[in-house]
Amino acid sequence: MQLIADVLLAAGAFGAALYCFVLSRRLTRFATLETGMGGAIAVLSAQVDDLTRALAEAQAAAQESAAKLGALNSRAEAGAQKLELMLAALHDLPEPAAARPAPPPHAPPPHAPPPPREEVARMRLRRRRAQADAATADTGGTGGTGGTGGTGGTGEARQDAEHDA
Repeated sequence: MQLIADVLLAAGAFGAALYCFVLSRRLTRFATLETGMGGAIAVLSAQVDDLTRALAEAQAAAQESAAKLGALNSRAEAGAQKLELMLAALHDLPEPAAARPAPPPHAPPPHAPPPPREEVARMRLRRRRAQADAATADTGGTGGTGGTGGTGGTGEARQDAEHDA
């Protein structure tokens, strides 16, 4: 019986040694820096360091932008106060448009140069056509140019009148 116990004890020790050997190999492969989990951990550690530096730079840039924005905001508030003061001062001034009568809507400016000859001729032609159209409308005529020698008829006269308006 003692022999059986010794054989079982030796088998158990051999099994434990085999288990330790396999476990040692697995841990060695797990910890290798090139292919195993150690390499993945090393890469992740480097990425965490890079992200930490990038985060610090982003925070510095954000603080700088916040400072610039604060300065611009204070400048804008000062400008708004100046504008409010200018508007308040503007309301105290008299109205210049109320003292002067408004010019008629179709009157030429007081110092406008005379229209060119071609424009004067066109205006005379339009007036003649309009008079001829009015005369044919009063007499019930068929339209036409009214003897003015024009090429366009009443549509062109209306179009020219609308263009001038």
